[in-house]
Amino acid sequence: MPRKITVTRVAAMRSRQLTAQGIATVRRAANADGADKSGLTALIWAYMANFACDAALTVALANTLFFSAATGESKSKVALYLLVTLAPFAVIAPLIGPALDRIQRGRRIALASSYGVRVVLAIILALNFDSWVLYPAALGMLVMSKSFSVLKSAVTPRLLPPDMDLVRVNSRLQIFGLVGGTTVAGGIAGIVAFAAGSSGALWLTAVFALGGAYLSMRIPSWVEVTEGEIATTFSYHGTPAPAPTSDADTGPGSGARDGSTKRRRRFGRGRNATSTLRQPLGHNILTGLWGTGTIKVLIGFLFLYIPFVAKAHADEEGLLGLILTGLIAVAAGAGNVAGNAAGARLKLRKPATVVLWCTAAAFIAAAFAAGTHVLATVALAALLGNIASALAKVSLDAAIQHDLPDRSRASAFGRSETILQLSWVLGGALGVLLPTDYWIGFTVISCILAVGLVQTVLIAQGRSVIPAFRGRRPDTVAPETAEVTRSTPAG
Repeated sequence: MPRKITVTRVAAMRSRQLTAQGIATVRRAANADGADKSGLTALIWAYMANFACDAALTVALANTLFFSAATGESKSKVALYLLVTLAPFAVIAPLIGPALDRIQRGRRIALASSYGVRVVLAIILALNFDSWVLYPAALGMLVMSKSFSVLKSAVTPRLLPPDMDLVRVNSRLQIFGLVGGTTVAGGIAGIVAFAAGSSGALWLTAVFALGGAYLSMRIPSWVEVTEGEIATTFSYHGTPAPAPTSDADTGPGSGARDGSTKRRRRFGRGRNATSTLRQPLGHNILTGLWGTGTIKVLIGFLFLYIPFVAKAHADEEGLLGLILTGLIAVAAGAGNVAGNAAGARLKLRKPATVVLWCTAAAFIAAAFAAGTHVLATVALAALLGNIASALAKVSLDAAIQHDLPDRSRASAFGRSETILQLSWVLGGALGVLLPTDYWIGFTVISCILAVGLVQTVLIAQGRSVIPAFRGRRPDTVAPETAEVTRSTPAG
């Protein structure tokens, strides 16, 4: 107690006590269920830093040219920078998953590097936030954020506590990221932006990124161990096979003989042929990927489209438009938290069915917003879309956990997250390229969601618009042998 009791001193003392209790509570939650011993706690802090960087960047960009350029002429320049920046990611993203399968060491360095690049970009932004350098640097920050998410998904299965499954782990990561990273760090960034402007918030973003790089290197070294793992593949050449009863049943020489024979016929005609195992993804996982990817297009679209629309209609909507825009952001965050919390408690016995319903809900929400074209219904679309996205992602995680052996889950998560992040980027690009008239933007995105919904339904039925994915495969598939030929010179 202070020597002289005053209202100010008592309030300050009480604030310190509450803060200390809050930090202790967060630490207990992060260390619960053996997460501190498995190394999951270290990943939680690094993941929170990723959300903190995204939140601080969003606050910093709110008062810059990035969202001010909403008129037709200047927005075309934004689109040009957007395409130039995202084009490399669109090309590289499909290669990230296979690259992760080949990386035997350095996953922690890769995580830390995604933060290191953001430190440099944040400093560049802070020094050039009023020039056109802003656009490639800002989009580069987004690309690094998505790359971190892909790397995180490949690392997570190696940090599972004994008493937790992947669904609960991923839900815990999301909740910590949203509450600790987006809410708390975003609030701090808002205070800094109010006091020091956009440049201050960008310097804070650099600090968050620097902390994320440090936290990434504190992840235990056993995430680097990949011995015995089997890479996943989207292709399937075998016939329906029974579910394996143990990991031993999914090892070399087990199941899927028809598929292995076909692979040998295709690749085994050279002199030196080396065989490697590949784990095909089953029916539930493939359905979950199509549906969840479709919903992610809507989430990426809302993330960039709404700020541009709000800026474009600021004079018409006035204070009401500002309030509704804030309501949309709150609805999106609440939907994400609610979806993850609900998904962690549900028994997802039919994950493909859940994904189908979530995809249909996202389409209906977008179509409803297109028909009414007012910000209030956009907030509803953001709420329903984020709930659907979270539930679909949890269902996809459940399918990966249930249908794949332990040795293939890290590869499956890396590949699936690559697809989901690329879908988000596609939606974000549409959010910048489409006109700021509500009905146009949401009509276009509704049509895209309709196509994705149809494809998801067809995949669930064993059919597909794309011939390579036709044919109903089993939920659980044994590994196939892929023989890669290396020709040798004659004689």
